[in-house]
Amino acid sequence: MKQLAKLVLLAMCSGSIALAWAESPNDLTIVGAQKGASSDGVIPAFSGHDTPQAGWSAGKVRGDYWKYKDEKPLFSITVANLDKYADKLSPGQIALFKQVKNYQMDVYPTHRDCSYPDWVQDNIKKNADSAKLDANGDHLQSAVLPGIPFPGAKTGQEAVWNYLTRYRGVGAQWAKVNTMVSPRAGSSDWISVTSHQTLYFPWGKKGANTLAPNDSLFSIHFAYDTPPALAGQGLVQTFHFADNESPTFYYFPGQRRVRRMPSYDYDAPQIGFENQYTVDEPWLFNGDIDRFNWKLVGKKELYVPYNDFAMYDFKKSAADVFKPDGVDPSARRYELHRVYVLEATLKSNMRHISQKKVLYLDEDTYLALVGEDYDAQGKLWKTKEGYPVPVWELGGTCDIEPFAQYNLLAGRYVTDQSVIGTGQDVHYFETTSDPHFSSDFYSAENLRSISER
Repeated sequence: MKQLAKLVLLAMCSGSIALAWAESPNDLTIVGAQKGASSDGVIPAFSGHDTPQAGWSAGKVRGDYWKYKDEKPLFSITVANLDKYADKLSPGQIALFKQVKNYQMDVYPTHRDCSYPDWVQDNIKKNADSAKLDANGDHLQSAVLPGIPFPGAKTGQEAVWNYLTRYRGVGAQWAKVNTMVSPRAGSSDWISVTSHQTLYFPWGKKGANTLAPNDSLFSIHFAYDTPPALAGQGLVQTFHFADNESPTFYYFPGQRRVRRMPSYDYDAPQIGFENQYTVDEPWLFNGDIDRFNWKLVGKKELYVPYNDFAMYDFKKSAADVFKPDGVDPSARRYELHRVYVLEATLKSNMRHISQKKVLYLDEDTYLALVGEDYDAQGKLWKTKEGYPVPVWELGGTCDIEPFAQYNLLAGRYVTDQSVIGTGQDVHYFETTSDPHFSSDFYSAENLRSISER
């Protein structure tokens, strides 16, 4: 466990935590996070995986069974007291306070109880000596999955691969999912799209799965149900570990044909969202990493979304949560956590609409909880938040599905992967024989057979 023996957190300066080396892993968790509490005790020691209160089962409202559901905020951050807390906020978060009317962050006690089942932890231990990237650092070449490939990540590429391979079971499915874009300035018209969707992670099945050269990172299928202009359109897409091929097939009901879309990746705008949402923006970042140089800048303490059960309450009304200016404060919960600061700078020979991306990764999970994009002039453009919860049906691992992305220049925001207003929760699968969770489902031929005629 060489990497686990290396990383320790030593000095704090201006809110940032320096990285240094040590010989003993005793002070580190299985993923290389600092086990102990912060010096002031606000961030507690790591406590292991969370469990629900009695009576919970998949399909019930998760927040009703969380043991801390009755906690009250310690304080709220507003534009009036922003200066007091600015050292523990990202530039994008600060921009939201200054731009979004009545923006507020309610801060709660910190809980560090995201972990993994024992068998996933066994895989992580194996990866500490065996996981490898290719020569360029862009592609994961070998690993035992599911499990963090690079505990105590030493490079930016290792850190982002830890996020991309987070354990989400063999897949997840939404009977109905909302994707929304807030109105243009001076308008009250939302883009409001519903679809049904499946994600498939072939390496996510229970056990120790050794990565093979041609394995896929994930496959996705979705089909739009509303509005009428998009209804019936559908897509299958697969991303691979070993190369940048992401074959995408799209069904257009007006043509009654499936077409291959050879460049529907990276910063290609997703169909139907007025250029507010690109293919690589779901979950703050998604897809191939090779157009950017990735650098771990360090660590700092940050107020980040955490235990955001209200964002998974499928009984809530979308209108009560998604306001014209942003996600309602009552649906967002923040805690103080240590995060890796990960910068991605566009390579000189590559093209992308973002010149730089910054992701703030939770030290306990490598989940991307906050993010920022900068435009070609280096101006802060977008700020993003992912809303995590423990996934009890997968043994206490944590995941983000719903997220929000604010376009600071356009004054609009996107939210996706939300079950709010749908009446049904996202369904995670540890194991299943459902045909949606097989590689054959994500072919052009199958898309043609399951699509509307």
